[in-house]
Amino acid sequence: MKFVKNFNFYFFIFTYSIILLAIFYLYQKHLIGNDSTISEWIINYQGGFTRRGLIGEICFKIANYFELSLRFVIFLFQSTVYFIYMLLIYSYLKNLPKNVLTIIAIYSPIFLLYPIAEIEVLARKEIFLFIGFIIFLKLSGLNVPKNFSLIYIFLVFPIICLIWEPFVFLFPFAIYVILLQHREDSFKRIILKIFLTFSSSIATFIYIIFNLLTPEGHEIMANSLMNNFGEVCYMSCGLLKSKSSIKSQFDGVLVNLSLTVFIRYFFIMLIGFLPLLILYYNSKIKEKIFFFNKIDNLFLMILILLSPSLILFSAATDWGRWVNITYTFSVLLYFFLIKNDYLYTSSNLLFFDNFYNNKKILFFIIFIIFAFGWNQKTAMTGDIATNTGYKILYNTSKRIFNFGGIRLFQNNPIIKFHKKYIE
Repeated sequence: MKFVKNFNFYFFIFTYSIILLAIFYLYQKHLIGNDSTISEWIINYQGGFTRRGLIGEICFKIANYFELSLRFVIFLFQSTVYFIYMLLIYSYLKNLPKNVLTIIAIYSPIFLLYPIAEIEVLARKEIFLFIGFIIFLKLSGLNVPKNFSLIYIFLVFPIICLIWEPFVFLFPFAIYVILLQHREDSFKRIILKIFLTFSSSIATFIYIIFNLLTPEGHEIMANSLMNNFGEVCYMSCGLLKSKSSIKSQFDGVLVNLSLTVFIRYFFIMLIGFLPLLILYYNSKIKEKIFFFNKIDNLFLMILILLSPSLILFSAATDWGRWVNITYTFSVLLYFFLIKNDYLYTSSNLLFFDNFYNNKKILFFIIFIIFAFGWNQKTAMTGDIATNTGYKILYNTSKRIFNFGGIRLFQNNPIIKFHKKYIE
């Protein structure tokens, strides 16, 4: 089928375009004073240990040592990390699709295109989760020694927790892969392996939640940012002080939750996840593993694996990000199962191939609307955005070619930054 055969070519163009757009937008916004991404990356250890401070501390030290702008160092880190992520994505997914529906699942607007559509979330710290999980899946392949992935989890997952501790709510995805890999072990032996493998991450998580930054430490960190780089500790950085207790994490969601928000996100997840859920529903695991051996298909299994992530939706209002994170882990897991020949797929999936073959024009209209016609906003209170593909092209062109009277260099934050201090 031509649509499937040409996947690599078009997916390369898609991922390459995302890389270019990501670096362009990161450059455009990295000196904007109220950028959400920067506010998260400037968190550091200058006032003592704090959650999510590892990367900010590294950037702080590098910028200080080489006498560079902190925001410029963060921009370089973000661009490099995003390039690595998209390179891993392309490497992992190329040559993979065997039917039309897998391609549609890859192009879901809540997956790769979302951070470009909503640049507020571009290169947020969950990017480290995605990279870490993809590398784990690569190390869990059939041709890799089984213990490699266990050693990797023990050594690397705690570091990712120091970058973004809610990573622990996605651990069930890695646990399921371990259960598959070590299905021939006894139940007691596999449970012991899982406990020892994740012990370092759990210990790190416990240390994080019981060693929150004090108000005095927060003031020292804020003063350090101001004295060294002229940076204000705002938004995510500032919230470390106001949301220091576990209870305070849930207050914002309770205030903003409504029937409208619930219905909106129900349909966002239903439509965005739909191709992937159909794939899960029409797939069966070849190998029976312990307490999952009573599950006939993978649909119930993925719901079980996703259930701990409901804590994310309960604890913070960035529901658009949580949708993107949960979908990314879900789709990567499914393709891991395909790549390693763990699945039987139902002939029902041929319906979508036949639909493509018989009604190509209608298929492409539906595909374009689904993949490029909408996306979720970042905050739970935000309405659904429309015309995503068009807006990305228009806004990018507007910045480059001065459409709508916007001058790229005149309005460039770097120029404004230098003019402010030169004058």
